[in-house]
Amino acid sequence: MFLRWMVRTDNAGVDFGLWKTVSPAYLSCPLDVHSGNVARKLGLLTRKQNDAKAVFELDTQLRILDPNDPTKYDFALFGLGVFEGF
Repeated sequence: MFLRWMVRTDNAGVDFGLWKTVSPAYLSCPLDVHSGNVARKLGLLTRKQNDAKAVFELDTQLRILDPNDPTKYDFALFGLGVFEGF
C-alpha cells in the first residue's frame, strides 16, 4: 500500500504520487481477504489462498486490463468486498 500511495497519482488525493521516478506499471495490487474474495467472484483469481502465487495470478489478470497501472483496481476490488458485500 505504501508503494501505491507514493508512486500513483490521482485526483482524489488518496495516492500522493511523490515518487515520480517509479512507474505504476511496476506495482502489484495489494491482496487482502476482501480484494481476494471479489477477484475470485469476478474470475480474476482461481487460487484459494491469499499468498504470493495469488498476487502473481491477480497481477497477471489486472495487467491485461491495464499494463501501465494495474493497481488502480485495488480500491474497487476492496470496496466491493467491504462496502457492497459483493
